[in-house]
Amino acid sequence: MPSSQDSFVDSTPTSWRAVLRSGAFLTPARCRAYAWILIAFGAAMILALLATAHGDVGFDGQPLGTDFSQVYVAGLSVHEGAPALAYDNAAHAAHQKAVFGPATPFYPWGYPPLFLVVAALLAFLPYLGALVLWQGLGLAAYLTVLRAIWPQGPVLMAGLAFPAVAVNLMHGQNGLATAAAMGAGALLLPTRPLVAGVCFGLVAYKPQFGLLVPLALLAARNWRALLAATATVLVECAGATALFGLDVWRAFLGSLAFSREAVIEQGGAGWAKMQSVFAAIRALGGSVPLAYAGQTAAALVCAAVVIWLYARRADPRLAGAALLTGALLSTPYCMDYDMLAIAPALALLAAVVMERGALPYEKSIMALAFVAPLLARPLGSAAPIPLGALSMAALLAAIARRAARTGGAA
Repeated sequence: MPSSQDSFVDSTPTSWRAVLRSGAFLTPARCRAYAWILIAFGAAMILALLATAHGDVGFDGQPLGTDFSQVYVAGLSVHEGAPALAYDNAAHAAHQKAVFGPATPFYPWGYPPLFLVVAALLAFLPYLGALVLWQGLGLAAYLTVLRAIWPQGPVLMAGLAFPAVAVNLMHGQNGLATAAAMGAGALLLPTRPLVAGVCFGLVAYKPQFGLLVPLALLAARNWRALLAATATVLVECAGATALFGLDVWRAFLGSLAFSREAVIEQGGAGWAKMQSVFAAIRALGGSVPLAYAGQTAAALVCAAVVIWLYARRADPRLAGAALLTGALLSTPYCMDYDMLAIAPALALLAAVVMERGALPYEKSIMALAFVAPLLARPLGSAAPIPLGALSMAALLAAIARRAARTGGAA
């Protein structure tokens, strides 16, 4: 009788289907080895960037932590008494070049004014100090949430190995903070709804990921969480208004047309970097109206799954995993670094799988969602293959199937 290793290397279709169906290739030893390889690869990439940098600027002329430069410069605009200039593309680009050098590419600032508070606080530090502090706090919060989701699991090693972590650290992006807040909200919702609501409200700085949150809270009839989330957003907005005035909101609203047209509809960041149904349709040559229609259909499906799970009081781990996955899949503006929120979704689902056993193809789908942030951009650059959107859709389908087959109860 062939061993499991023989079955894994056997290239016949039947053997491959059986391996993918069972997920037998995901042995503990292999998972540990793959995790350490991914951690070492990510660390090597980050160290290479630091070793070849000149001050705050990398070897390619871009600031270290590229996208974080817009946050820092927006904070400097606050210090200079002109927060609304962060939304003036020409002024913001000139400010970036003044800080980091004339060869600095343009990184537009499109966040709501409430995030200017964070930017201003970080800008009190030197640039690299602010970058390290922001990413360090985000990484600590992210790993803490993963450990709370699955205390018995190897989440620290797996959490560091998740490829979107290295992508966020190299880009200076805020996916760590987003994943921590969303994951904490999903985890705490059944037992500490007020704290969960605050966590969800903190994600208002990236409002595109909050589309499904009120639907989930309404379906669950969790009025305390809904009230806490609403109050948190209102306090954030009121604080930004008190600090910066109404003009900053006018500037923000005026900048939305650029964000919609240049960044989303025309793919200013690159279709390979965007991991949404909208971007997939545009990359395949579809028109803007067709892309919006496809994205709307995807959002409706995500909303239906999330409402169904929360309304029927499904296992909160499955409902939370669906909410996190659906939050990314339902918006047209989702980048590969935003896929970091898939990590707590995978941890929630993994806790259920280890407790009850895996369904057919479940482990393989989870493995695909795990590696997608590593492969999606290079694969999308070579061919219009929307690996990110496909992996998230497959994960959401797997969560819904488990809830339907098992009754979903905790």
